[in-house]
Amino acid sequence: MDSPEEPGACLLHFADEASSAGRLAAATGLRPLAIERHRFPDGEIKLRLPVDAAGRLPRRAVLLRSLHQPNEKLIELLLAAETARALGVQSLALVAPYLAYMRQDIAFQPGEAVSQRIVGPFLGRLFDAVVTVDPHLHRIARLDEAIPGRACAVVSGAPLLADWIAAQREAPLLLGPDAESAQWVAQAAARHVFEYAVCSKTRHGDRQVAVTLPDVFLRGRSVVLLDDVASTGHTLIEATRLLRAAGAASVDVAVTHALLADADLAALHAAGVGAFWSTDCVPHPSNCVYMAQTLGRALGELSW
Repeated sequence: MDSPEEPGACLLHFADEASSAGRLAAATGLRPLAIERHRFPDGEIKLRLPVDAAGRLPRRAVLLRSLHQPNEKLIELLLAAETARALGVQSLALVAPYLAYMRQDIAFQPGEAVSQRIVGPFLGRLFDAVVTVDPHLHRIARLDEAIPGRACAVVSGAPLLADWIAAQREAPLLLGPDAESAQWVAQAAARHVFEYAVCSKTRHGDRQVAVTLPDVFLRGRSVVLLDDVASTGHTLIEATRLLRAAGAASVDVAVTHALLADADLAALHAAGVGAFWSTDCVPHPSNCVYMAQTLGRALGELSW
């Protein structure tokens, strides 16, 4: 296949992600084109894709849509992808910096929907390729297991977060708030030879967790909690309280996907968190690390 940067190839995006689209377009050479979106009084959505004078789209296109607050966006993807195909697109890739519905890969209770096995193939039917950042996978190792038969690329926010941390803190201790964070913490630590460790966590509910700190020296240390996702922030709050009680000089947080609301961020700072840093995979006031170059390279290396 030709590269996504071939003349005329376009980057479709929605108005609320125009800034991210501009950065990705600059990184790839793709021509950014905005999709018009209208909501009817009954809640239904109408889309209008940006066609040329002949009413057509280029034969190759990339659609940018980060899937935080995903339910309505999945309908947008369905409408946009099917319409793009009808308007001449033959090869269509999805760049979803945050990819939703990946965490539930088994039924924990009888009758539960296994969302990964439903949403993954749904995306595979719409797109020829999918690029994302740090998907929340548990019992599978690769994204193409969730989106079978499609070209998939996964990149991580950890290296660029590590670069940011290195510029902000001298000799920090990187700490993962739970076992699932170990892969990202190890990757970030290796980039700058930071010391790192991982907490253990027992979850009792969406907003109830018990955290145990690792057996490392903490008094007077500059600690950065690093993870892929911050949603309610409760795990980070509990870890911060324990770190402060153990004598840590400072506690900051760096995450790939900042999903937490303003009140949750305020609660983190109240618990003792200093700086809160995130990538731009999810638009958030804490965004300071930009993923466009990394996403663009991954897109260019895919065959689709």
